Parts: sequence; structure tokens; C-alpha cells
Amino acid sequence: MSDFAIVTDSTAYIPQDLIDKYHIHVAPQVLIWGEESYLDGVDIQPGEFYQRLEETDVYPTTSQATVVSFHTIFEPLVGQQIPILAIVISEKLSGTLQSAQQAKAMFPGAKIELVDSQSTAMAMGFQVLAAARARERGASFEKSLEIAKGAHNQTGVFFVVDTLEYLHRGGRIGGASKLFGTALNIKPLLQVTGGRVESFEKIRTKSKAIERMLDVVEERLDGEDTIRIAALHAAAESEAVRILEAAKKRLDPVEAMISVVSPVVGNHAGPGTVGLVYSTV
Repeated sequence: MSDFAIVTDSTAYIPQDLIDKYHIHVAPQVLIWGEESYLDGVDIQPGEFYQRLEETDVYPTTSQATVVSFHTIFEPLVGQQIPILAIVISEKLSGTLQSAQQAKAMFPGAKIELVDSQSTAMAMGFQVLAAARARERGASFEKSLEIAKGAHNQTGVFFVVDTLEYLHRGGRIGGASKLFGTALNIKPLLQVTGGRVESFEKIRTKSKAIERMLDVVEERLDGEDTIRIAALHAAAESEAVRILEAAKKRLDPVEAMISVVSPVVGNHAGPGTVGLVYSTV
């Protein structure tokens, strides 16, 4: 294996067995609930988060992974002269890249490269895994960096929310804000594109939106040989399982998994969110 480190942030929510297998370092995002702060995936897990969200009247907020978190990861690696490749959430969705840049500046001369995934969740996770698998195959740091920089062009994510209210409250709705000129009870098919949440199509029911999501992903992947998919969910596991099984029958992927949406992402998408991520890298 080439000797360099791969870093991401907790919104990727790559399954733990893959984090362990590929020795990926994770900088946690921050969830702020009232007077308390929690490190995403460290101090609070998805199950606990979604249950508490249903029971509380206090709406949590989020903050990017801190400079301190990245510094804590970088410092021992730099001390061992290990190059670092960090792939993080879209700069248009979070200030995480800025935190990583500030941490990098504390190690002048160190070999640290930062990549904006232009996405989040497993759409970013597959980009991280592409770099990690390249490293495992013996690819150089430079080649893995090249793969990481181009991977966003070979990944995508579509998703359906139970309500647009969470995206609206969290300020992460991007170009999909125009949907608020219609009705809040629609179940639009959304996507992350250009680093932002955008509306793909207006659809009236969740079941039809999910079916359309499967159709669109199948159309996007027509003719591709190496397909990886992940069904995402925020407190909607049984629905995600059904989506994954339907997608597997249509796409014949080389890799398929369920990925829980992290508390920080779930705070903006809301419980009941389901999605389908694809990658051809």
C-alpha cells in the first residue's frame, strides 16, 4: 500500500467496516443542541439523534468540523512525514473545507492536499473510497489525488424528503428554494449537483418520487460496467432496504450497501429522508 493518509469528514458516513478496512481518518462535524455540543458520530449516533429529534421542542443547529479536529488528525501524520489527502463536504454546503485549509496552514511545507467533493453523504463517501482503493492497489499519492479530484464527475445522489421544512430551516435548500412557491406537501426528487441541493422534478407522492429516482439512476448508468450504489436513509431503514433491493435488480452493481444519514446531514434533510447514491469509479 502506498504510504499516505486519507481523511474525510463525518458527513460521508462511510460504513464503519470500510473505514476500518481502508484506514480512513474522519473529522467529526458538530451538532449544537441547546447549550450542548456533540461531535457527529462520536458523541451522538443516528438512532439516538432521530429519536431525540422527535421528542424535543428545541431545534438543533450544526457547525462545520473544526480546525482543531483537522489539526488533531494532521499533526501525528505530519510528524511521521506521511502525506495527507483530505476529501471533504462541498464548500457550498459547509465551511469544513475552510477549517481544513486553516489546519493545513499550521503545517507549512507538509504534503497536504485538500479536495472539495462537491457533495456529501455516500456520494462523497464513494469518492473517498475510490482514492482509498487506488492507494490499496499501490497508486501513488499524485495518482490518487487525480482520482479524487475527478471522482465527483462519476458519482451522484438523488433523494426524497418527507418535508422540505428541514432543508428550508437549515438554509441548505440551494436552488430548490423555488419549490416553496408551490406547496410544502409535495415530495420533490432532489439531487446534489454543483455542490448544492437542487430540485430535479416536482412529484406529488413519495412512492412516485422513489420510483422516479430509480428510473433516473438507471438511465444515468446505462452502459456502465462498474456500478456501486448505496441506499441512504434518515430513520427510514426498511424503506432504504426496499430501494436497495430494487436498485440491485435493475443495475447489477459490483457493490451495494445501506448508509445511514449522519446526524448533521439528517438535521438538514429531516427524518424519513431516503436516497440513492451511485458511483462508477
